[in-house]
Amino acid sequence: GFTFAVLATGCAAVAYPPAFVAWGGFDLKRAIAPLVQVILLGMGLTLTVADFRRVLTMPRAIFIGFVLQFTVMPVGGLLFAWLFGLPAAVATGLILIGSVPGGTASNVITLLARANVPLSVTMTACSTLLSPVMTPLAMKLLAGTYVPIDAWAMMRSILEMIIAPLVVGLAIHHFFPAAAKRLARWLPVAAMAAICAIIGITIGSSREQLLTVGFALFGAAACHNATGYLLGYGIARLARLNATDARTVALEVGIQNGGMATGLAFGVLQSPAAALGSAVFGPWSAITSSVLASWWRQRLPRGTDRMADAPASEMSAP
Repeated sequence: GFTFAVLATGCAAVAYPPAFVAWGGFDLKRAIAPLVQVILLGMGLTLTVADFRRVLTMPRAIFIGFVLQFTVMPVGGLLFAWLFGLPAAVATGLILIGSVPGGTASNVITLLARANVPLSVTMTACSTLLSPVMTPLAMKLLAGTYVPIDAWAMMRSILEMIIAPLVVGLAIHHFFPAAAKRLARWLPVAAMAAICAIIGITIGSSREQLLTVGFALFGAAACHNATGYLLGYGIARLARLNATDARTVALEVGIQNGGMATGLAFGVLQSPAAALGSAVFGPWSAITSSVLASWWRQRLPRGTDRMADAPASEMSAP
């Protein structure tokens, strides 16, 4: 249903972009940062201190996933932007979606795939907390070949837009668990609505350029997404992770935080065209990850730990 809502919003933005550009003189691009903060607040409300302590119990798997997250995806963005001949601004956006951490959707997809949800949650949390350093660094090294990148401005924006609401949500969960539980009932719906709104605003603001480069961008984003799954799983297996953990790493690497990428594209790069990468990559990864989760759910690895089959109420996934 969520995937359908995303696709419907995208189609509506292509058909009638004015509805997604401004309301009564208010430029809707200004709403993107608050919308991203709502998503990250919801993520923070689902996290506990135990999610971070888990690094000590499975450091190898988390380290492998972290390295793949910030090497395979940024370099993949650069490679496929070049192979498909994307314009500079659009290419920068594809590198940007590859340089952000994994999205919270990976935790839900991991649950559906009966993979290692605690590992997924911890990987998402750790990569998000380290993103103020890793994302600007990757963008400076790779996207700097296309456009000037202000790494310090990007770092400040990530701290304000991503880390601050995440920490607030974590603090509410820790100190006011009853309030966090009440908020968690409606924040997932709010987060899904925010994602749809972000995609609609992005497409509405860059409709003409999307129609011009749409097929090339779609091809680049599809290859980028598939590379994340394939190399995430393959390298994790070569590093001797078990099949369940390798599936978790593959989903974490292949699914990116599109809201964060869009917020940085508008807020730091000041480029609606750069936001197109996340507008295409996000819905496509939602479709492919759902299909992959269904496939894996029916084909559990031999000797799968019961944790992968535990009900959602026993796990810390959002």
